[in-house]
Amino acid sequence: MERTLMIIKPDAVEQGHMGDIISIVEKLSGLDLIALRKVRLSKEDAQAFYAIHKERPFYGELVEFMTRGPVVVMAIEGENAVKRMREVIGATNPKEAAEGTIRKLYASSVGENAVHGSDSPENGMNETNFFFFEREYLRLRK
Repeated sequence: MERTLMIIKPDAVEQGHMGDIISIVEKLSGLDLIALRKVRLSKEDAQAFYAIHKERPFYGELVEFMTRGPVVVMAIEGENAVKRMREVIGATNPKEAAEGTIRKLYASSVGENAVHGSDSPENGMNETNFFFFEREYLRLRK
């Protein structure tokens, strides 16, 4: 059983795609959506969340982008959750994303690519724990 995080980024929220993206997650992933929250990240939160990219040239722009408006954070759980969600999300570059994936449908560029998804099971746990307390997870399985 794995846990992964998906963030609907400000560009997709601004364009009114929240409901569509959540629906795709529920219909296509076959995973359990165990927590969901709409938040506005502070600069400090965005810097901490993306600290792994601190030395990269796009870090400042990423922090600025992620704080420009509300985001929706979702904890998702199930077998092979990270891999399965990354398949539903699609390639970082929407031009390379498979048909029917979230990024193919809703991303406009590599920088404004609609969603974030955890890239490993370890990061999935770390990222979900960044936004949610264990007691907040809806327990759907026994």
